[in-house]
Amino acid sequence: MNQPGAIARARAALWRHAWQYALLAGVLIILALFLLYPIWLTVRGGFATDITGGTGFTLDHVLSVFRDPRLLDGLFNSAKVALTTTTLTILISLPLAVVGARFKFPGKPFFNAAILVPMIIPPFVGALGLRAILGRMGALNALLGTEWDILGQSKFLGVVVIQALTLYPIVYLNTSAALANLDPAMDEAAENLGAGWWRRFFTITLPLIRPGIFAGATIVFIWSFTELGTPLMLDYYAVTPVQIFQKLKEIEGSATPYALTVVMLSCSVLMYILGKTLFGRAGYAMYSKASRAGGEVTLTGLPGWLAFAGFAFITILAVTPHVGVILTSVSAPGAWYQSVLPKSLTASHYQQAMTAADSFGAIVNSLKLASLAMLVDVGLGLVIAYLLVRAKIRGRAILDAMCMLPLAVPGLVMAFGYVAMTLRWPFAKGDILDGVVSVVSADPNPVPLLIIAYAIRRLPYIVRSTVAGLEQTSGELEEAAINLGASRLYAVRKVILPLILANVIAGGLLVFSFSMLEVSDSIILAQQAKNYPVTKAIMAFTERLGDGPYIASALGVWGMVLLTITLAGSSVLIGKKMGSIFRV
Repeated sequence: MNQPGAIARARAALWRHAWQYALLAGVLIILALFLLYPIWLTVRGGFATDITGGTGFTLDHVLSVFRDPRLLDGLFNSAKVALTTTTLTILISLPLAVVGARFKFPGKPFFNAAILVPMIIPPFVGALGLRAILGRMGALNALLGTEWDILGQSKFLGVVVIQALTLYPIVYLNTSAALANLDPAMDEAAENLGAGWWRRFFTITLPLIRPGIFAGATIVFIWSFTELGTPLMLDYYAVTPVQIFQKLKEIEGSATPYALTVVMLSCSVLMYILGKTLFGRAGYAMYSKASRAGGEVTLTGLPGWLAFAGFAFITILAVTPHVGVILTSVSAPGAWYQSVLPKSLTASHYQQAMTAADSFGAIVNSLKLASLAMLVDVGLGLVIAYLLVRAKIRGRAILDAMCMLPLAVPGLVMAFGYVAMTLRWPFAKGDILDGVVSVVSADPNPVPLLIIAYAIRRLPYIVRSTVAGLEQTSGELEEAAINLGASRLYAVRKVILPLILANVIAGGLLVFSFSMLEVSDSIILAQQAKNYPVTKAIMAFTERLGDGPYIASALGVWGMVLLTITLAGSSVLIGKKMGSIFRV
């Protein structure tokens, strides 16, 4: 036995585990400070007897929410919006995913690419375009010769429709991924036993893809339940997110915004647990996953054109808000009023969006904030992905759960928690970092918090993307380099990183683009024009008379172009694994 060699290998293994545990501890500390701590401050504020000091315990604040009819009505409306939006996205996505996974039909390659188009615009920007088309003096009424005030009479319907048409690709991507993992032999066996298509779908296919549907539906539910921008844009104020936003200025002396946020968070978690228990359980299992290709059936004649018509109809509906935003951005002020199309076109709004101090400053702010958030996430994501895939140490499950937590926790809760952080040590008035980071002070500085908020909120994207790359890369390549004398860091940098570079770039692009158009964090944390990111600037321009909505639309189009490029690039780089990024 080679005793010196065995001792050397034991020392190397001990050293490797030591630095892996050190990395794990460092990452967990970062996530605890900037993920768990803000959530804790929010929850603690909802139950604290002394709001300023965060001491004592009482249920009065939370119970007062349920005693106030206006706040209770807001909760009910938010839940109704979320449930209706989620149901509508499933009704849209499930048939499309089944047809797209099983059949070939005219135009399928085009629709496979077009399915991501709705995601290139935040729902609240789409609401701006929807108002121009469905408003009382909008294009639809001009076409029909009516004065039906659709959005004015049913703001709830407007919020639900715009969110469903924007978010259904999330359910579609997850459902398609679940369908791709099905073993076709099970369906064929049932068919050979005489089961018809409908019976096979409801007894075999649907139970097996149920966890995939739930994974996407969970994101949609939480997103729509806590969405702030769309209700604000459509003047639908009787929902909890808007009520929290309106009470933000009372945060230093009132428990109501804390209590409202706690109730909203509790409802999100409760619905997630309930849905996972009832619908997300893996109640059925397969012996194999897609062990062989099932083959796509080519639809010809009427069935093929019906499939084409179904995809085309949903795509046209989904791009309607985009069309509204684009037409508004090129319309002269007042030229698109009681007419199907703008009567006069201009490109001046784009010029103003790129040159006016307020709009150009917002673009520069967002570019800086999103770039820094992306750099933070790339570094953090690489370390986390390596620990999850390569390290054989305890605590990885906790790390994985914490990394995915931002997908399950409402962005509004996180933003509110960051505001609460600035009121505590060491950032509170008179403390050592007073004024360094602040939101509600006379001269706020939210920039560090915006970077942190963007990075934490989008961390799951880079982690999921990088993990997918590492899982496809053999660890033996890294070990071979180490056996040839390379250090582990050098082996990772020279061997592993080049192999997963496409995944890292894809995840980084998603972090950057979605940070550029982050809504809740931007609206809540940026309180002065000099700090406005693009989304807060868009919101501010919509409230400005005259050319404000037109410049806001031009900024929205700029964001659409950015997201189009980044989503297309990410889709090409990571392919069918795109759907797994949007999964709790």
